[in-house]
Amino acid sequence: MRACVVHGAGDLRIEERPFTGPGPGEIAVAVALGGICGSDLHYHHSGRVGDFALREPMVLGHEVVGHVADLGPGAGVPDGPAPGTPIAIHPATPCGACEECARGRRNICGHTRYLGSAAHTPHVQGGFAQLVSVPADQVRPLPPGLSLRRAVLAEPLSVALHAVRRAGEVRGRRVLVTGAGPIGCLVVAALRHAGAAEIVVSDLHEEPLRIAEAMGATATVRADRPADAAWSGGFDVAVEASGAPAGLRTCVERARRGGTVVLLGLLPPGEIGLLGNVTVTRELELRGAFRFDTEFDEALTLLAQGLHVEPAVTHVFPLERSAAAFAAARDRTVASKVLLDLSGE
Repeated sequence: MRACVVHGAGDLRIEERPFTGPGPGEIAVAVALGGICGSDLHYHHSGRVGDFALREPMVLGHEVVGHVADLGPGAGVPDGPAPGTPIAIHPATPCGACEECARGRRNICGHTRYLGSAAHTPHVQGGFAQLVSVPADQVRPLPPGLSLRRAVLAEPLSVALHAVRRAGEVRGRRVLVTGAGPIGCLVVAALRHAGAAEIVVSDLHEEPLRIAEAMGATATVRADRPADAAWSGGFDVAVEASGAPAGLRTCVERARRGGTVVLLGLLPPGEIGLLGNVTVTRELELRGAFRFDTEFDEALTLLAQGLHVEPAVTHVFPLERSAAAFAAARDRTVASKVLLDLSGE
């Protein structure tokens, strides 16, 4: 089978890799589509994501959908979805035994193994391969009528839904989102679903802002234009989705007194500056948002119900053109969510 493998910063290869079939308790999936995430771009460009650095070649990808190819023996798998069933893959395998898992916060389990992640060594190989095997409880048959092209957004939409949940009650609130990349735009969709009254999105580029508006933002603003009227007044909630220190500064500066700032984008490794005195004197609440858990099933349901997400997908490339796909995904002046087609069709 062919797979998209990163060997180090700037070293992306399409390789033939062996596939041994599903083991006990596993389901083999013929991957059809995969979404290129910001973490995939970081591994390709920098060889790391935040504090997670590549130490060995790794198949990228954790936003993947496809069809059941085979069922492994044991663990109830023979009663699972039949071969050919369209499915999405929940990319996380929490340990199920730590204090965080016991408290229902499996998304921050320190022992989680995540598709296409270098957080542990050996790394967890990802889903940008024509065939993958995953634990059966990570496989989700798609709701009736949900296409693979829409379902492939379930993982990033889950991230957005979790971030909005971390923000608390947003119904009727004024919300700022810094960063109009794919995650920021899906945060807009999640905020609209949750009933936010006003959603202002900032970015440095016009095309991401156009997509954010198409996703439901009530106003957009260039981050480098501080005098724009859209900045006027404070925000009840600010979601930092850019992963840039300047975005975090903007969130803290623009949040109203007693407001909430959600840190969603992964910032550069090491220490960064923080407007500590502003945070203290305004009694701002800073909350991290990392990955997701049960939101994955909610995302599939919302997508099946017609949640407006279509503008987020801008490009589809075949696996053989992975280098071009990654180049497009990095160019935020033209692209939002870029998909890889691994079906070979």
